[in-house]
Amino acid sequence: MLVPVAFFGVFFAWPVAAIVTRGLKADGAWRFGRIADVLGQSDIRHVLWFTTLQALASTALTLLVALPAAYVFARLDFPGKQVLRAVVTVPFVLPTVVVGTAFLALVGRGGLLDELWGVRLDTTVWAILLAHVFFNYAVVVRTVGGLWAQLDPRQEEAARMLGASPLGAWRKVTLPALAPAVAAAALMVFLFTFTSFGVVQILGGPTFSTLEVEIYRQTSEIFDLSTAAVLTIVQFVAVGAILAVHAWTVRRRESALRLVAPEVTARRPRGTGQWALLGGVLATVAVLLVLPLAVLVRRSLDGGFGYYRALGDADGGTFLVAPIESVVNSLQYAVAATAIALVIGGLAAAALAQRDAGRLVRGFDALLMLPLGVSAVTVGFGFLIALDRPPLDLRQSWILVPLAQALVGVPFVVRTMLPVLRAVDERLREAAAVLGASPWRVWREVDLPLVRRALLIAAGFAFAVSLGEFGATVFIARPDNPTLPVAVARLLSRPGDLNYGQAMALSTILMVVCAVALLVLERLRTDRTGEF
Repeated sequence: MLVPVAFFGVFFAWPVAAIVTRGLKADGAWRFGRIADVLGQSDIRHVLWFTTLQALASTALTLLVALPAAYVFARLDFPGKQVLRAVVTVPFVLPTVVVGTAFLALVGRGGLLDELWGVRLDTTVWAILLAHVFFNYAVVVRTVGGLWAQLDPRQEEAARMLGASPLGAWRKVTLPALAPAVAAAALMVFLFTFTSFGVVQILGGPTFSTLEVEIYRQTSEIFDLSTAAVLTIVQFVAVGAILAVHAWTVRRRESALRLVAPEVTARRPRGTGQWALLGGVLATVAVLLVLPLAVLVRRSLDGGFGYYRALGDADGGTFLVAPIESVVNSLQYAVAATAIALVIGGLAAAALAQRDAGRLVRGFDALLMLPLGVSAVTVGFGFLIALDRPPLDLRQSWILVPLAQALVGVPFVVRTMLPVLRAVDERLREAAAVLGASPWRVWREVDLPLVRRALLIAAGFAFAVSLGEFGATVFIARPDNPTLPVAVARLLSRPGDLNYGQAMALSTILMVVCAVALLVLERLRTDRTGEF
């Protein structure tokens, strides 16, 4: 546990503390009164209200749209189910920049709606809400559907036999059992939308700004570190409260029910109602999830493959190298970040899986989730401020980007490996130790064969999320070594059809890479282990 704690202390807590200290301290004195001054500004209050309201609306809309799909995946068995599950999950591993770009191609200037009916929804709340539903659809389907598939259907059938109506049996038996999973999914969706950056940055324009976008604006455009520090503290407190409630709901979900194997609960659709529900879910997936990505690909191919060929040309201005080189850069960074995330996350999961782990160690489990909610913009800018002198002067080092990406990958590694490690029979380790095996050999010959599949799945998720990390790398990626998301954002910030088309082409490349990684994971993920 010492190595993960040191890693998070140096590369997460220290950079965040550095930028907060820089913003709230002047001439050696703390300026806590600045907190009240910032929160008293009308424009800042508007940002706080919009951040909270759009997160609540996004969460409610996502639950409304995704809960029927959770039932379909949990209770119905139909051809192509595994492929559809992969399709549903693809948006979750896509970078937020790609999600924003896809919806820009659908609802923005010259988008599909603009071409057909002259309707533009970009720079509106609806564009942001729909993009958030697109991104978080899989969170509800996997979290709620995973538990729903393991609920014993005989309990609801018994209530029906005792005279309860179908709706009454579901409301009194199934819904209370699902409540912890629904709450956990809602909290995760709220967390991701509360800290939304790439989607709002692209679709919101100058009209709408979340806390994360405002922190970026105050830091990089206005250079008002004191305001950025106050907003970082507000976001940190909010995220900490959300994660604390989420941890409580997860514990309830793990201990409240006696579950059965998912294979015995799914059946072929029966009756008009179930077939209609399956058809509705398929239509929703086609319109809400597949259509934006299809429009993205179509826009990248306007005029043939010209936009793809143009990616090989450097303009000497915004890009010191050809934009296509960002693909190679991103792959290299993602491989390095995945290796770091596997080492740190694997060690943390092994420590948390110990049955004699103390309360302090178990509390570290919740802290591991903080990088998913704390401002990545703050972390990235904090890297530049904190890691600027020996022995950790890393501002000019290539490793800075993988380190920032690994912070986001570690929680996925822990969440994927921890349930599997906890399921390993301790007697197997004890028997190997009695026979003279060293701790390393016990791990290699007992634990590793049992967790190999989960390790590969964790590596895949870490690779996908590292590939798409944007909030921190937008600060620390060098102009001659941009990542794919940074290159897309730079192209979208420049006028002209060529830049717009190149952004669509790069986004399509990034989408294909993430989708391929996800499809490989689905072929490996036969046991449905882990929370993601």
